Order: sequence, then C-alpha cells, then structure tokens
Amino acid sequence: MSIRRSDLLLLAVAMVWGSSYLAAQTLVLAGGVLAVLALRFVISAIALAPAMIVRRPGRPELRVGALLGLTQATVLVLETYGVSLTSATNAGVLISLTILLTPVLEGAVRRRWLPPRFFGAAAVAVAGVVLLVAGPGLRAPTAGDALMLAAAVVRTVHVTLSGRLTDGRRYDTVTLTWLQMVVGAVLFALAAAPALPSAVRAFGPGQWLGVLYLALGCSVFAFLVQLWAIRRTSAARASLLLGTEPVWAVLIGVGIAGEHLTAVAVAGIALVLGGTYYGQRVEAGHRAPVPV
Repeated sequence: MSIRRSDLLLLAVAMVWGSSYLAAQTLVLAGGVLAVLALRFVISAIALAPAMIVRRPGRPELRVGALLGLTQATVLVLETYGVSLTSATNAGVLISLTILLTPVLEGAVRRRWLPPRFFGAAAVAVAGVVLLVAGPGLRAPTAGDALMLAAAVVRTVHVTLSGRLTDGRRYDTVTLTWLQMVVGAVLFALAAAPALPSAVRAFGPGQWLGVLYLALGCSVFAFLVQLWAIRRTSAARASLLLGTEPVWAVLIGVGIAGEHLTAVAVAGIALVLGGTYYGQRVEAGHRAPVPV
C-alpha cells in the first residue's frame, strides 16, 4: 500500500513540475532567473515556517538539510540557465539521463545493483523522452548542453543523497525540506539582491500567481513528497517516476497552450510510460518491502 501511495505522489510531483514550464518561462522573461528563484524559495520557506514552531532541528538534521539545500539550489540554477541556452530537445534528453544515472550511482553507493531489466526499462523511458521532444531535432552541443548535463549529474547526486543520508535515521521530513528552502532562499536572495526590487515592481497579479504556484506547488509540495517517497522506496524508483515529467509538460502544453500532439510524440509518451511501468515493477520485485 505504501509503495502504491508513494508512486502516485511522485507522479503527481512529475505532473506539477511538467505544468510549471509555461509559468517559469513567463516569469523569467519578466523578472530574471535569479529573482524568480529567490522569490520562489523565500515564499516556500515562509510557507513552511509555521510547521517549524513545534520542531527543533538537531545538528545532524541541520547538516543534512544544508547539504541537500545546496545540491537542490545548484540543480535549479543549472537547469534554468541551461534551458535558456540550448534547444528544448537537447535539454529534455540530457536531463532525462537522471533516469539512468541515479540507479548507477545508488547501486555503486549501496553496492547492491538492480537487475539489468531495470536499466533496460530506464533506457526505453529515455528513448521515449528523445521522441517526445524531438520536434526541432538535436542541435550541435552548446554551453547550455554542458549546464544541462551538469544539472542531470547534480540531480542524480541530490536524489541519491536524499535516500542515503536519511536511511535508517529518524529525521523529520518537514524539517529537512524547510532547511532546504532556507538555504535556497538565502543563496538566491543574496545573488539576486540588485534585481529583486525591479522584479517585484514588474510583476502583476498573474505573475504573482505564477510565483505562488512555483513556491507552493513546485517547491513545498514537490520537495516534501520527493523526500518522503525516497525514504520509503529508493532513489532509482523515484527518479524513474519523476522522469515522466516531460510527458506531463507535453500533455499540459496540448491542453492549455493549444500545441499539437504528433504521432512521434505519442510514441514517445507510450515508451516513457511503458518503460516507467515495467521499471517500477522490476524495482519493487527486487527490493524488500519497507515499513511505513
């Protein structure tokens, strides 16, 4: 039951992240990358602050939360700048490599490898992402591609660390998530300080709704669920399920932005979902059940 619940919640996170692309693009154009990230994390930290009234982080939690906050902030910076400097195709393919990189790193760390069938399913899912975002075709490598590849590597490290550093420890998930928010809020607010006042003045009601969605949906909800689920399943399984994010981005683009779904994109969606479904079944059969 816990596996099924965590899978559904991770798919919900992938859906939320996929739906954020349109809002993020609009906000970055209006206020700049660092200002948007600063507002997102500041609001997220404030939103979770009331829950911290009854919680007091210990030193181990402070260390783990600070480290995960640093890796999470690094991922977002690399992704945001990387997307702006390369094609959507290159970006989608490169970030989807986390589906393969995460089980490799987790297997190396834990010295317990998933069956080859899992990696085959993950490769099918990555191939689906290639088809899904193959509209403009792959471009020659750029600096943006290097940033996206770095983002994929750091995201792999972040997800693996989230599981490894909390395994068997009675850390509070809300506390660790809040600490990540605080670290991101401090780093981005310092980096964006000169641009923040103008960004705040430039945003209208629509932009502020977008900022709230990024903060409450894509940060508070998503980071809480991601960490909670990883502690109950595995980094490899979480990465596979979160890898459906491009599927939701395309479907939401079709439903909201009026984009057209091609036969190639449909085939890509089928491969992503098929690879994810089979891969999570392989992972579930390989891993011993964990208590809630």
